[in-house]
Amino acid sequence: MPPGPKLKQQPLSRELSEGIQDAGTFENIPKIKTIGGDSVGQRVKDKVIIVTGANSPIGIGRASVHQFARNGAKAIFVCDFANSHLEVHKRELNSLYPDVDIHTRQFDASDEDSVKNVVAEAVDRYGRLDVFFANAGISSAKVFWEEDTEGFMKMLKTNTLSVFLAAKYASRAMLKTSPSKPYPSGSIIGTASVAGIRSNAGPTDYSASKAAVISLMQTCAYQLTGTGVRCNAICPGLIETGMTKTTYDAARARGSEKKIGQLNPVRRGGQPDEIARAVLFLGSDEASYVNGQAWAVDGGLSAGHPFVPGKLA
Repeated sequence: MPPGPKLKQQPLSRELSEGIQDAGTFENIPKIKTIGGDSVGQRVKDKVIIVTGANSPIGIGRASVHQFARNGAKAIFVCDFANSHLEVHKRELNSLYPDVDIHTRQFDASDEDSVKNVVAEAVDRYGRLDVFFANAGISSAKVFWEEDTEGFMKMLKTNTLSVFLAAKYASRAMLKTSPSKPYPSGSIIGTASVAGIRSNAGPTDYSASKAAVISLMQTCAYQLTGTGVRCNAICPGLIETGMTKTTYDAARARGSEKKIGQLNPVRRGGQPDEIARAVLFLGSDEASYVNGQAWAVDGGLSAGHPFVPGKLA
């Protein structure tokens, strides 16, 4: 195993700088010490957030933007390679959450200059960056012996390099402090997949790219030790999105829609908002002790070996 890189001293989190404060007592027993943010009310209040892969009307990115806006974000940069629905999303968000600054940006999430620029813009405008949800991704339907090098590398570029670039630039921005943010902190969330956790949940190139996202988030979490900047991977199962639309459409056409998700114990596919709720938690201060994790939100699919109940043989 090669040696790890030598890390320069980085700013320390509030907890490491000040220690965990005494909460006092109630009738001679200690009160509960709290570090995480309040779970009642607006859970990302005043945070500045970037979300990539947010153009699709039925995508996880859009659903997550709505959760962030609903929960008090100060500003959200809604980003995607395509822009067919970005302005519609902006108008809807402005109508629902007029106090949240919504910025739409069209760029390739795997283009380094573009990622660097949107992070710089967020910091220049607001003096801080709190959450980067690196959600851009593509899929394929090829078995590995039919895939070529170009296709394989395109998959890694879109699904993995985009998360690396998000972590690279967002982490530096999240270390910046100011009167409104006296200590470094932040949450970087990369969209992986249940296919990155175990085999037979997606094509080979897709699965490899998502496994790499998990490893990337875990390694980044350790290299940001002590800074208060957390890195986690969200691992959806079968969710009804633009990426899986053909699967759902085909099932509906042949009358087998109820069989979707039959291999997980919830016995159904998931909805983007169900993933967005987990993303919201990871982006909030409530998740202050969740770091370096691959969080499966898959109806239980990855909890066991796939089988149809009652049909073991």
